[in-house]
Amino acid sequence: VYLVESGGGFVQAGGSLRLTCTASEIIYRINVANWYRQAPGNERELVASVSRGGVTNYVDSVKGRFTISTDNAKNTVYLQMNSLKPEDTAVYYCNADVTARGLALYEYNYWGQGTQVTVSS
Repeated sequence: VYLVESGGGFVQAGGSLRLTCTASEIIYRINVANWYRQAPGNERELVASVSRGGVTNYVDSVKGRFTISTDNAKNTVYLQMNSLKPEDTAVYYCNADVTARGLALYEYNYWGQGTQVTVSS
């Protein structure tokens, strides 16, 4: 597992959580980082993305409430989630286009295993 998410949990509506995605040492550089989510019965949805240059994009339903950011020195990606709503309940996945270390550097796309976020009304 090259991307590990943490920070999920149970929170009441209106509360906040911060998700963290930590890359293993095999990953030399994160080029584009994404957070997806999947609720039961729904397709996986792209929530937010950030390029290495700092350009961000958000799905409309989270604009103004969620913030994606990276710490390039630590190869770590964050998703700050504020004003959470019950409809934000889902498993959240970290996904990234990375440059990784092998016999030589190579480009690849990795997924984390997901972290559950549950928002009660």
